[in-house]
Amino acid sequence: MSFAYVSVSVPVLASVSPASGPPGGGTAVTLTGTGLATATAVRFGSTPATSFTVVSDTHITAVAPAGTGTVQVTVTTAGGTSNGVSYTYALTPTLSGIIPNQGPTSGGNTVTLTGTNFTGTTAVTFGTTPATSFTVVSPTQITAVVPAATPGPVGVTVTTPGGAATLPSAYFYVSTPVLTGVAPPSGPLSGGNTVTLTGVHLVEATAVRFGATPATTFTVVSDSQITAVVPAGAAGLVGVTVTTAGGTSNPVTYTYLPAPVVTTVVPNQGPTAGGITLTLTGTHLAQATKVLIGPDPAGFTVVSDTHLVVDALPGVVGPVDVIVTTPGGTSAPNSYTRVAPPGI
Repeated sequence: MSFAYVSVSVPVLASVSPASGPPGGGTAVTLTGTGLATATAVRFGSTPATSFTVVSDTHITAVAPAGTGTVQVTVTTAGGTSNGVSYTYALTPTLSGIIPNQGPTSGGNTVTLTGTNFTGTTAVTFGTTPATSFTVVSPTQITAVVPAATPGPVGVTVTTPGGAATLPSAYFYVSTPVLTGVAPPSGPLSGGNTVTLTGVHLVEATAVRFGATPATTFTVVSDSQITAVVPAGAAGLVGVTVTTAGGTSNPVTYTYLPAPVVTTVVPNQGPTAGGITLTLTGTHLAQATKVLIGPDPAGFTVVSDTHLVVDALPGVVGPVDVIVTTPGGTSAPNSYTRVAPPGI
């Protein structure tokens, strides 16, 4: 009887993909190399693979067993045992916090995730939506750009070769604030008056601005109302906005008004019985809300921004002040004199 001796080459491994997985095992990997067709064993360190399948002389698929640290994966055939290629049992990540923990439904803002074992992170998700982008800063920190979503809380998940960590309801999508009105809609250049802003989604307000100028102070009354003290400003229109974690609202118009100026009262004297009409000329009179003759309010009609017609009131003999009030302030007093009727 004769025997034939067949020379079998020692297998050679070139790579394992993926090159890492969780300590609990179960990861399906692909081994590439040469001389693999007759494989009788695949080991991760000294531990046999949970299972393996020879695909071809250059490929084997295997299921990683449980393990720790970095181990050498080898293949054994009749020709011997291959060189080792490194496979790392990655630690399971933990997720402990996210700052800031709220933002607009449009996304686009950057948050910082803190935790452990972030090295090799493959995904960051907000609910079921992947982050727009993310950067692993260190094993304990990730920065991520938040994707868009609907209002409400979502869990945040970090996935690494070692597994996944989820922080439930960790991030809150906040609706963009909407303003519907400001009352009163005008006031003096000096500011200092209080206005009420109405709208929706106002409860998280962090800023109220008149144009580019912050309100002197503001108070969130409810999700639909804010009171604010107006800062000083220049004459004209400005947009009032509210900013929350959800973004900045649409503007509503507020008007800074100069104080009224009265230059003449014609006639500047009349009977104690009243009953005559006075014409007041000046500037910034169109928004007049009150005209006083002495201490008493008089009836009036706005003719234009430079003219008011006022009903003279009865009163005692002597001079009294005529004063016009608008949302922009109060005019300097002008004199009107009541004259006694002639004696007989």
